[in-house]
Amino acid sequence: MSYQKIMVAGSGVLGSQIAYQTAFKGFSVTVYDINDEALERAKDRITKLKPLYQADLGTTEEEVNEAYGRISFFNDLSKAVADADLVIEAIPEIVQVKLDFYKELGNVAPDKTVFATNSSTLLPSQFADATGRPEKFLALHFANTIWKNNTAEVMKHPSTDPKVFDAVIAFARAIGMVPLPLYKEQPGYILNSLLVPFLDAAQMLLVNEIADAETIDKTWMIATGAPQGPFAILDVVGIRTAYNITLAKAKATGNQVYEKVAEMLKTDYLDKGKLGIESGQGFYSYPNPSFMKPDFLKS
Repeated sequence: MSYQKIMVAGSGVLGSQIAYQTAFKGFSVTVYDINDEALERAKDRITKLKPLYQADLGTTEEEVNEAYGRISFFNDLSKAVADADLVIEAIPEIVQVKLDFYKELGNVAPDKTVFATNSSTLLPSQFADATGRPEKFLALHFANTIWKNNTAEVMKHPSTDPKVFDAVIAFARAIGMVPLPLYKEQPGYILNSLLVPFLDAAQMLLVNEIADAETIDKTWMIATGAPQGPFAILDVVGIRTAYNITLAKAKATGNQVYEKVAEMLKTDYLDKGKLGIESGQGFYSYPNPSFMKPDFLKS
């Protein structure tokens, strides 16, 4: 069982990276998003990846252009998935949005097509029934800056066919990832089981006015030798994603601190167009954020 034709559903920060990395490794890729405006943003995001691949991986201009040429863009779901062997879903971290999407996808996708969710916090079993093919469904989670931070967490749910699990592990390896198999469901997988509590703690320090973002990041970087602090990481993840995750936690738990963090992210950042690196402004300003300056850890 092998996959050659890949559809990526959702063309945000990580969806665009998944699509381009897959095409870069020689696969035929279709990108689906809800409208032409979203697809134009995707084309811009992917185009901006080309010089990064050249700088970080030493690839040629011809190679990065050929990779882009293997990608097609659709706002019609049935056309996007018409011949797909594997769908990688990277749409917003909102349960009802994902449920609705999988119901529609299951109705139009060929019987052969395997579905994988890139959800960073939600479990595949939450959506397995909605897919209409639970045995051909599992999680495939990537880290941001996929071409460098090349992890692929592959997590099955109780009904996943073991052959599908093994085939997705093989696919992850084929696109240059280090496959990390998870044999039981775990919210947050491995990476986010470690990362999310860390980011939550930082945001709570900020929202409770214990310290500002730069001081919190500086503390972590100096004390641990880490290259980035939590707020620099949040800018990479994307503040919209952080907001959706925090809002979902607030609704699920009724925890007022999560509500306070979600409101801060919305009012102080999203409403002002501060989305993180993708917009050039988040907790830091890009392309020259203060945490990259030589004296950041000294002053």
